[in-house]
Amino acid sequence: MLPISKFIAPRRSLASCLRAIVVRNTVGCELPAAQRLNRYPATGFPVLFLQLVGASVMVEPPMPDLACPEGGVLLSGAWTGPTVSANPGPTHFMTVLFFPEALHRLTGIDMSTIVDQFQPLDALLDSDWQQLAAQMLAAADDEARVALLEEFLEPRWRSVRADSSVDGAVGDWVRRLEGQAAAAGIGRSVRMAERRIRAWAGQPLRRLRRSYRAEQTFIAARDAALKGKVSLGDMAQLGGYSDQSHMSREAREISGLSPSEILRRGLEDETYWVYRIWN
Repeated sequence: MLPISKFIAPRRSLASCLRAIVVRNTVGCELPAAQRLNRYPATGFPVLFLQLVGASVMVEPPMPDLACPEGGVLLSGAWTGPTVSANPGPTHFMTVLFFPEALHRLTGIDMSTIVDQFQPLDALLDSDWQQLAAQMLAAADDEARVALLEEFLEPRWRSVRADSSVDGAVGDWVRRLEGQAAAAGIGRSVRMAERRIRAWAGQPLRRLRRSYRAEQTFIAARDAALKGKVSLGDMAQLGGYSDQSHMSREAREISGLSPSEILRRGLEDETYWVYRIWN
C-alpha cells in the first residue's frame, strides 16, 4: 500500500481565506524510518495542524519539547526557513494553510508574534475554534473534516473579509496586501505600513514576494520536468530572476536545496512528498 498525499483546494467562496488543505496518511504502509520524514519549504502561510493518527515531532529546526500526539492540534505562523518533521510510526494528519491576512482578520492574532513556532490551539484561539478542532478530529473521514472546516469558516469569513478579498491567487493576495497597507497608511510613514504588513502577514513584503515567485517558478519547473522539457535557465527568466544563480540562491534559502535537487528529490524521495503534490 502506498502513502496517501492530497492537496485539497477550498471551495470558491473561501479561496481568499484558505490557501489549501493538505492530507498525509501512511497508515497501512511499510515505510523505513528514513522515509517517515516530512520536508517542507519556508512558507508565508500560517498552519492549523491536526494529528489524526500517530504522532509528529519537529526535527528541523530542533524543538525537543514540541511533539504532537494523536489527537493533538497546533497552530503556527509563517516559517522563514525549511522545516522537517518526523513520524515515529504510521501517521495521518491534516494541515490547513491560511492566507495570513485572513487568519488575522478571523482571530485578531498579530501574525508577527507566531512566526517560526507551533503553539497548542487552546493557547491562541477561543472555544469556538477548539470545538471545531474536536469535531474534525472525531469526523469519519477527511471529506467530512473539510466540510466541517468550510461550514465553520464560511459565515465568519463573509463577515470580516475585505470587499476586495475575492481572489485566492497568491500573487493577487500579495499585491492586494501591499495596496491595503499603503491605503491605510496615507499620511503616515513607510515604516508604519511595513509594521502593518508584518502584523497582517507575519513577514515583510519583500519576503512574501520572494516566496510567491519561488513557488510559481517551482510549479512551472516541476510540470515542465514531468514532460521532459525543463530548462532551469528558462525557468529563471520566466520567474523574473536576474539569472539562474539568483534563482538557485533563493531556492536554497527557501528549501535548503538547489532547483535541480528539488526537482529530483520531489520525484524520487518520499520525504519530499509535499513538493510533488503542491499546486
